[in-house]
Amino acid sequence: MTDLVERAQWIADTVLFPDARAVDESGVIPESHFRLLAAEGLYGIARPDAGLEFETIVGVIEALAGGCLATTFTWIQHHAAVIGLANTTNTALRAEYFDDFTSGRRRSGVAFAGALANPPRLRATKADGGWVFDGDAPFVSGWGIVDAIQLSGNAGDTIVNVLVDAKGLGARPYELVSLQATATVRLEFDNAFIPDARVVGAVPVEQFLGTQHFGARLNGAMPVGLARRCVRLIEERGRTGAAAALSDQIVSVRAGLDAGLADPAAMFGARAAASELAYRAAGAVVVAEGAPGVIVGGHGQRLVREALFTLVAGSRAPMKDALLDVLTAAG
Repeated sequence: MTDLVERAQWIADTVLFPDARAVDESGVIPESHFRLLAAEGLYGIARPDAGLEFETIVGVIEALAGGCLATTFTWIQHHAAVIGLANTTNTALRAEYFDDFTSGRRRSGVAFAGALANPPRLRATKADGGWVFDGDAPFVSGWGIVDAIQLSGNAGDTIVNVLVDAKGLGARPYELVSLQATATVRLEFDNAFIPDARVVGAVPVEQFLGTQHFGARLNGAMPVGLARRCVRLIEERGRTGAAAALSDQIVSVRAGLDAGLADPAAMFGARAAASELAYRAAGAVVVAEGAPGVIVGGHGQRLVREALFTLVAGSRAPMKDALLDVLTAAG
């Protein structure tokens, strides 16, 4: 459905990108951004009956990320809960949230990093009638924006996913150099009891890890979208040769990300290549802009900081290793 990608590009060009400076400087995403995404049906793109090809979803993410990365990053967290509820056996929980989530009437965030840390930072222990969560969940975005959080806890050989209301939890805000508007926090749990009625599902750790390359592919669409925006800005400065060179590299990076779907071991390197490209492309914008690129409010300095964010967001040890290799390579 290329029309959906085109619509997302229109939103990015006419609403998100013109607002990107204000979002960066104020640290607040306008509510109108989320209402527009909901009105366009973009909160329901992950539901199985949406009938969208995977490449269409990737195209939508790329387009939006090139508009306002803070809005896109906050919005993309939502879809984990949609997928979880679409596949849950907890029919009561699904009935309570699914339609509201896929319409955008209610929004969700996601928190799985604590469960995947080594050693785990957030543990789940079975108790009578539910689970006890203890520890912390780092880098949870959308606090004060979302209505619920799909939370993952490590139960040894199992990852337990629950849906909790995004209120009444211990939250410590991060002060970020980029994407402050994502309202990212660290959630703390002191033997918090989560009833079985809130359980989305429990899966073996290896099975949970075995699906992470799909998430990495979607996550990788954000730095690619950022690089595409950089190409357009460089073209506007008359640097057509530099823009064309970066465009060719985007094609190559996108192909690597797609290939990683069939070869999960290669996905980390492909995802690292996407962020490294965005980082270089943003630097090229600064060079093309000259002095305005390093003045507060300029596109270049903001895009460099946004690219910096993609170097860290969603990264795990293999991706960090791949990024360090490419960033420190000689010549």
